[in-house]
Amino acid sequence: MPSPDPGPLPTGAPAPGNPAPGSPAPPRAPRRPTVLEAHGDRRVDDWFWLRQRDDPEVLALLRAENGFTERQMAPLAGLRDTLFEEIKARIVETDLSVPVRKGPWWYYERTVEGLDYPVHCRLPVQAPGRDPGTPPVAPEPAAPGTAPAAPWPDEQVLLDENELAGTSPYLDVADIAVSPGHRRLVYGTDTTGDERFTLRVRDLELGADLDDVIEDASYGVAWSDDESTLFYTRPDGANRPHQLWRHRIGAPGDTDVLVVEEPDERFHLGVGRTKDGAYVLVEMHSRVTSEVHAIASTAPESAPRVIEPRRQGVEYGVEHHDGTFLLLTNDGAENSRVVATSALDPGRHDWREVVPHRPDVRLEGLDVFAAHVALYERREGAPRIRVVALPTGPQRWTGELPEGFLVPCPETPSASWGGPNPEFDTTTLRYEYSSLVTPRSVYDLDMDSGLAVLRKRQPVLGGYDPARYSTTRVWALSPDGARVPVSVVARSDLRRDGTAPCLLYGYGSYEHSIDPVFSSVRLSLLDRGVVFAIAHVRGGGELGRRWYEEGRMLAKPNTFSDFVACARALVTDGWTSPDRLVARGGSAGGLLMGAVTNVAPELFRAVVAEVPFVDCLTTILDDTLPLTVIEWEEWGNPVADPLVYAVMKAYAPYDNVRSGPHPEILVTAGLEDPRVGYWEPAKWVQKLRAADPDGRVLLKVELDAGHAGPSGRYQAWRDEAFVLSFVLGAVGIGA
Repeated sequence: MPSPDPGPLPTGAPAPGNPAPGSPAPPRAPRRPTVLEAHGDRRVDDWFWLRQRDDPEVLALLRAENGFTERQMAPLAGLRDTLFEEIKARIVETDLSVPVRKGPWWYYERTVEGLDYPVHCRLPVQAPGRDPGTPPVAPEPAAPGTAPAAPWPDEQVLLDENELAGTSPYLDVADIAVSPGHRRLVYGTDTTGDERFTLRVRDLELGADLDDVIEDASYGVAWSDDESTLFYTRPDGANRPHQLWRHRIGAPGDTDVLVVEEPDERFHLGVGRTKDGAYVLVEMHSRVTSEVHAIASTAPESAPRVIEPRRQGVEYGVEHHDGTFLLLTNDGAENSRVVATSALDPGRHDWREVVPHRPDVRLEGLDVFAAHVALYERREGAPRIRVVALPTGPQRWTGELPEGFLVPCPETPSASWGGPNPEFDTTTLRYEYSSLVTPRSVYDLDMDSGLAVLRKRQPVLGGYDPARYSTTRVWALSPDGARVPVSVVARSDLRRDGTAPCLLYGYGSYEHSIDPVFSSVRLSLLDRGVVFAIAHVRGGGELGRRWYEEGRMLAKPNTFSDFVACARALVTDGWTSPDRLVARGGSAGGLLMGAVTNVAPELFRAVVAEVPFVDCLTTILDDTLPLTVIEWEEWGNPVADPLVYAVMKAYAPYDNVRSGPHPEILVTAGLEDPRVGYWEPAKWVQKLRAADPDGRVLLKVELDAGHAGPSGRYQAWRDEAFVLSFVLGAVGIGA
């Protein structure tokens, strides 16, 4: 049972179980000043040398940091173990996803107790006693303690990621794609975390890999219709997918053909198939501009045709339906619209608007079916799904589509999104729904009748009762007058008298929305009286495209002021108090953590910054680093623009560490991280300690992983238990 709420913790007092002042000193890296100059401005970086990964002192420092962190957290080891067991006890470890039909097969994944990775499987649709229109339901599991067996006797295992992992401490599997005739499977493996993959092709009839092996591939694969040709992408030295290659199955790798190369360093290249399989689409995209080329999947050696030439600031995505390309685009539509054009002669001369722009609705996605389209929208911060029945006959794509109907969302705040829907000729839409109190729920919707069938709700072991918790939306007022939504969940019996601890999460970049969805892991906080909140700050996409635009480039500081406003609103409304408030964010959200630590350190008891992008100015000035150039359209180009340089310098967390007290801070990093170099958090930790010698700053470095941390689910749960033990210890909950 969780311990009772101990009440407010006096500001500055050590948390129960945490070491008091006078503990052994943390690792100190020597200062080796490096002068960095730009636009006549001179900065001195004492720890620039930490980016020299081959320097033995660097790895020694990172190991010392891990050792120091482990010693500092040792008093909370019992709590950490308890949290891990709680997390594991709520999860059905031997489980499977709801099968998805594609052609003559039901495809699904399953997990097995004690194993880290999923097993990819399929079942034949046509089998005695099996309804081809209803996803099969697994029989009751074997008795506890017995060896897990396949849930169906005719199950075919396509790929067991546990076998692929072997003894490797890290595994990421990507680019899994079954060929159109269901005879072959391509998959990619990364065993370091650097996001460079080895592709292999498996013969599903023989159950064995072919001789085809493609090294150094990136994200994105696509099959030709005859299953003899595979398209894949390659990264450049900066880890940017920049080339499309064509491989003939069974042919030597040195005969592969370069199909497209993207020379502009702002653009990534991706590849995929249209829903109906008619085309292979090659997409080149920067942060704000895109261009798509099409290759007929029946003629894989034909030259790609551009669908619409790129124009700066214009984005579009493409689907195909019965000889018509459908473009979801922001051209002349801040929140996007859908236009149709002939697949034989595509272009603006033939654009016909079929879904108009709506200023209060952000159109984020489009899914096509033989007789329907599903539109993925966002209004007032809430994601929702609209289903439209297509008109029949030649007038189908000549004018505006009917309004259709909205899929119900019974709670606020909540989220719904499209699930896997690989079938084109079907009237069933698979979608998912969740809120901060409702576990992830999988539905099949009849798009003709509008009736939805619940196929599965995420089970939560241990007697989870959603009535014990309540969720609501709070609105904070930012200094410039913007109203910022905050999603909140807490125990229903919580007293809003300012004494409750609170964990406030934020991100706010790349138009990425952090939606209010359920997490069974979070129950370990809620059951101990902790409030959990999400700050939907500008830079994300929660309130439409303008919400994103007002939190990027020169407007980036709005992201930070929004988060501070959300924190103050939670305090003002009695949810928590500054000595009980912990902030958390990762990657670009880690930059957010660093910025608010600088501007409002008095507002937070503790901060968790995971793989934080804290040395943003130095990184964005260096175009030799992975992904820097493409980032200029998100943050601005400080190399070319003195104003961008000045604005970034004014908020960059590493450049603005100030002397004096800071919150307790837990920082994480990944040695193999290709997105945020490990040296950024390592340098920041050193500078924070120099600025606040009496403060408590911990660094935990994953030496065998990258940006996403550990790959195995059990280690990921242990890492989360580690973070939650830090959060709880910081607010005085030690058991």
